Amino acid sequence: MKFQVFALLLAWSLPVFASNFHQLVEKDIDGKEFKMDTLKGKVVLVVNIASQCGFTPQLEDLQKLQTKYAARGFTVLGVPSNEFGEQTPENDQGMKEFCQKKYNVNFPLLSKGKVNGKERRPLYKFLTDQEKSKGDIGWNFVKFLVNKNGDVVDRWTSSTGPLADSVTKEIETNLK
Repeated sequence: MKFQVFALLLAWSLPVFASNFHQLVEKDIDGKEFKMDTLKGKVVLVVNIASQCGFTPQLEDLQKLQTKYAARGFTVLGVPSNEFGEQTPENDQGMKEFCQKKYNVNFPLLSKGKVNGKERRPLYKFLTDQEKSKGDIGWNFVKFLVNKNGDVVDRWTSSTGPLADSVTKEIETNLK
């Protein structure tokens, strides 16, 4: 009996690894459950964002992508993280207000969380374990493109802007 209880507690405390993007469940910026299966059939650009980073103005271009391609089945998914230089000191509501007021962001935002290390959120465990996108996140505003089937098809560094040809061409290819 003790072993069964221990095994149950252990299984409950271990993170569940999803074999597909659409199996993942996270918390949105309002603390509600956000199921990635709501994004089935969409092309998704997942980006770890920050409010006080030199790359923060990319939020404007991310919103431009959202506006341009949303009707065709595309969305940006913003993921606040405070891991790099503590450049996201706000709580979730503060980050939401910042994104909306300063950059008119209307794409989904997840709750603030880790993108590296042992406490890495499940979404980033999945993204960084895929063959086309392996490895830790080096800084804020790393971009992952996920196709309609939930496969990671590309990854770009922080210095590649959201409106770069390589990004927009890959988005358009995957929207066809």
